[in-house]
Amino acid sequence: MTTPLEDVALSDALDPLVLAIDVGSTASRGGVYDATGRPVAGLRHKVRHAFTVAPDGTSEIDPDQVTAEVVEIIDAVTEEGSLGTRIAGVAMDTFAASLIAVDADGRPLTACLTYADSRCAQDVTALRAELDEPAVHERTGTRIHTSYHAPRLRWLARSAPQTFAAAAGWWSLGEYVYRQLIGVDAAGTSTAAWTGLLDRRTGELDAELLEAVGVRAEQFSPIHDLADTVLPAVAPRWPALAEARWFPVITDGFASNVGAGATDPTTMAAATATSGALRVLLPHAAHPVPLGLWNYRVDGDRTLLGGALNDVGRAFAWATSTFRLEEDLDPLLTAPPSTATPLVLPYLTGERAPHWAGDAQATITGVTAATDSAAMLRGTVEGIAITYARVVAELGPAAPEAVRMTASGRVSNDHPDWLQILADVLGRPVTHVTLKRSTLRGTALLALDVLAPDALRAPRPTGTTYEPDGGRADYYADRQRRFAEMYDAVVGPGA
Repeated sequence: MTTPLEDVALSDALDPLVLAIDVGSTASRGGVYDATGRPVAGLRHKVRHAFTVAPDGTSEIDPDQVTAEVVEIIDAVTEEGSLGTRIAGVAMDTFAASLIAVDADGRPLTACLTYADSRCAQDVTALRAELDEPAVHERTGTRIHTSYHAPRLRWLARSAPQTFAAAAGWWSLGEYVYRQLIGVDAAGTSTAAWTGLLDRRTGELDAELLEAVGVRAEQFSPIHDLADTVLPAVAPRWPALAEARWFPVITDGFASNVGAGATDPTTMAAATATSGALRVLLPHAAHPVPLGLWNYRVDGDRTLLGGALNDVGRAFAWATSTFRLEEDLDPLLTAPPSTATPLVLPYLTGERAPHWAGDAQATITGVTAATDSAAMLRGTVEGIAITYARVVAELGPAAPEAVRMTASGRVSNDHPDWLQILADVLGRPVTHVTLKRSTLRGTALLALDVLAPDALRAPRPTGTTYEPDGGRADYYADRQRRFAEMYDAVVGPGA
C-alpha cells in the first residue's frame, strides 16, 4: 500500500501551478495542483448540483447554473492573495456527452441534455434502420445510441422544430461555459469524439451523420488537441489567472483514466462514480472496434477503448434508499455469496455497453418471502459487477496487453469491499486506487504534460489489491449465465 497523496502547502508547491475544474454528474469541483500533481492545501472548492430527471427519459441541467458554479469555484480558489500569478494553466473536464442548442449570440435555446437523457430512443431505432450502423461504428468508434448527438439532434428536429431551425450552434456544456467565461469557442478532441460525430481516424466530423440529421459542420466549435493549443483567453475578473494558458475542455472519461494512472495499453481502469466505465488508453485506433464498445479519439493518435455503465453509484444509492439500508454495508459486501440472492439487471437509466439498449430497465428475479433488504442490495451489487464483466469480455480481444485492472471513484472509496465481488466475478485481481478526485487530478496532469513535461509526478495512492476467491468461481459463472439468459428474455438478444 502506498502513502496517501498529501496536500502540499502553497509555499512548498512546485511551479507551474494548474487550476483544474471538473463538472461531474453530482457536483462541480475545482482545485489547484502543483507541478508534481499534488493538490495545494486550501485551494479547493465544490458546488453540488443534480440533474433534472423525469419518467419520459429527461435528464438535463441548466447551463447557466453550471457556469455560475464554475465562476464560484474560480473565485474561491483564486482569492488567496499570496497566490500571485503562479497559476500557469486552466484545464476543465465535464461529464460526456452533453448537448446545448445556442443562437447566433451564444445564448442557450435548450437546457443541457446529459448523457443519461433517453428521450431520443425512437430516433435511435429510425437511424439504425436508415444507416449502416457497423460502418458508422467503425468510422466514429461509437454506436447509434441515446447518449450521442445524432439521435438527439433528430429528436430535437422532430419534437422542437422551431428551436432546431433557430440553432446557430450545437455546443457541449464545457464549450458553453468557456464562451461565457473567456469568450472562446473551442472543443477538445475528446469532447468532440464523445458526441459520436467524430471520425476517429481523421479527426474530422462525419459527413454522413451530419447530413442524416440535418446539421452542418460549421455549427460545431473548432476541435483542438491539448498539446497543440493555447486558447486566446481573456479573463479580467481573475488577476491570478493573468499568466494562465487555458486548455480546451476535455471529457471526464479521459481525465479519469489519467488520474487513475491507467495511461498505457497494459492497464484497464474501472471508474466507479454515479455512472461507471471500463477503459484502456491505446496509442492508436482499435481495428476493428468491438461491437459492444466505443473507441474515442482523445488526442493525436491516442484513443480510449472501453464501455460505459449508466448506473453504478446511482444503483448503489437507489438500493440503499429504496430498501432502507441505514446500517454499515460492509458485512453485506463481505458475506460469502448465496444462491438465495436475487438476480438483478441494474439498468435504472438504460444500458450503454455492451448492448446499447437505451430503453433497458432494471429487472429483478428470484425474490421470495425470505428475501430481505440485505439480499436486495447484494443482488444489485453483483449485477453491477456482472455488467463490468460483460464489458471486459468485449475488451479483452481488442486490447490483449491489458492485463492489470484498477478501480477508482466514489463508490470504491466509500465501499472498497465491493471490489472483492468485482474481482470474484472477473476472476482477476483488482487494485483499488484510493485517490479522491481522481478525475480532477487527471485533468490537472494532462495540462501539466504540456506545461511541465519533465517534472517528476507524485505517485498515485493505492490500497488493497483484491485477489479473486477461486472457491466462488462456479457461483459467479452460474450467475453470469443466468444474467445473460434473463437479459435475452427481458431486453432482447443482441439488443
